[in-house]
Amino acid sequence: MAPVISGFSKLSKADKIKWLAEHHFNNDSDATNTLITYWNSDDRLQRLHDEFTENTISNYYLPFSVAPNFLINDKRYTLPMTIEESSVVAAASKAAKFWQSRGGFKAEVLSTTKVGQVHFTFTGDPERLRDFFIQVKPELLKSVSSITKNMEKRGGGVKEIELRERTKDLDHYYQLHCTFGTADAMGANFINSCLEQFAKTLVIEAKKFDSFSETEKDIEIIMSILSNYVPQCLVRASVSCTIKELPNSTQLSSLQYAEKFVRAVRIAQIEPYRAVTHNKGIMNGIDAVVLATGNDFRAIEAGAHAYAAKDGTYRSLTHAEIKEDQFTFSIEIPLALGTVGGLTSLHPLVKLALQLLDNPNAKKLMEITAVAGLAQNFAAINSLITTGIQQGHMKMHLMNILNQFEATTIEKEHLVAYFKTNTVTHSEVVAQIEKLRS
Repeated sequence: MAPVISGFSKLSKADKIKWLAEHHFNNDSDATNTLITYWNSDDRLQRLHDEFTENTISNYYLPFSVAPNFLINDKRYTLPMTIEESSVVAAASKAAKFWQSRGGFKAEVLSTTKVGQVHFTFTGDPERLRDFFIQVKPELLKSVSSITKNMEKRGGGVKEIELRERTKDLDHYYQLHCTFGTADAMGANFINSCLEQFAKTLVIEAKKFDSFSETEKDIEIIMSILSNYVPQCLVRASVSCTIKELPNSTQLSSLQYAEKFVRAVRIAQIEPYRAVTHNKGIMNGIDAVVLATGNDFRAIEAGAHAYAAKDGTYRSLTHAEIKEDQFTFSIEIPLALGTVGGLTSLHPLVKLALQLLDNPNAKKLMEITAVAGLAQNFAAINSLITTGIQQGHMKMHLMNILNQFEATTIEKEHLVAYFKTNTVTHSEVVAQIEKLRS
């Protein structure tokens, strides 16, 4: 067991690694060398990475890939995708290629409102609190004028402040429910700064309110924080074609394919066990673009899954339907994304990712990201209702298995060729490696 250490964050990077090697890696030089191997050879870049977070000892690399041929609102894009899962980029690219000859993807931002809340306790007359709020609201807005000034120039700012009583759920609990526009920024720091000032102003002004009793003047702030649930920061993306343009085979006609596809999506609407995996596949595409563009994929995940459960049951984020001879597949999802601030101007690959997308504003990035999720889901369902998911997945996973066995270049070439016409399973890969090596 490692000893307790004080002042670890103040140690140099070399001393941090030395301590880890001594207490966690049994002074294994390979462990130390591995950490150092992943340092960037450019000292300036490495210092930049070191300062992104605390106690940095190395860099953790993920593949930075691209998926071409995305036709979105009649404009062609190559999507940057940062993800380690083997079949995701291939599936997205395949879906993009399929739909580019069928009109491509259509996307539109429905709204961009974000939410933050000041949570507080008030022990007194709710009616007097409501009177106080009416009086103090202009002061709340005035108190953040220095914070909102630049954001307002870009078309953002505070949209509304509401007093909400939640005493039926928790004794004496109230909140200021605040909505914001943040232009091309994700806006977390902006929103949280406004909320903390609202809280200070609320407490100060309460003490001056003559209608309050002495007890009522002591409003207690519990916390002030933005919400990652943004059901009013919404984007919709869709694809549509005639049924005869859908895949057909000896096993499934185009109409049967459409009906089976719609039923598969419907199952994810009514069965939470399926819906979770279904939506995870959507997030494979969305997270990959979000991460590549320097946005917060954890916030996006949390908001998306909350939205999937907004009706009280966890459901699919995508929808499919047949009307007359037309097949339509769509997604509606909250995406609070930014193209300025955060890592967008710091991380070199984030800059390149945004440049790859023609430097989109926040709304355009929302559209592109929603399309990535829809494409990923289309590819997954297409596989599930035809060949099954494992055929394509295992072929993409083949290289991972070969690398586990430290296959040589010649062995890889031979085995990749072999598995073009044979089913990939872990046991079969092992058998073929052993056969080659014997």
